[in-house]
Amino acid sequence: MNHAQQHWHCISHCGACCRLCPEERQEALQALTDIQRARYLSMVGEDGWCIHYDSGGRRCRIYEDRPEFCDVSQLGALFAVPDSELDAFAISCCRQQIRSLYGGRSLVMRRFNRAQRPPS
Repeated sequence: MNHAQQHWHCISHCGACCRLCPEERQEALQALTDIQRARYLSMVGEDGWCIHYDSGGRRCRIYEDRPEFCDVSQLGALFAVPDSELDAFAISCCRQQIRSLYGGRSLVMRRFNRAQRPPS
């Protein structure tokens, strides 16, 4: 796939980014400030999922008021990724997370890949 023409798009009812398990997200934790890291860790439930994640509806219950580190548009600032590379970086991060949770051939992965295709 040509990542230069792709634009990152979130898909509804995925929730892969809501799996906050610190043991699985060391790079994310290292990119956060001490205050952000404390908030992140306070959001991790016993099962490793965000306490604000509605697993039945696969959606965030605080989406409009979510922390900046939950906003994909802020990934560039957190990981020092230039704006010109942000879409490709976000797509790669989402694919990695979706693959680890649902599998590389899952329905969620197929829906995500379709959403990243440039319009015809």
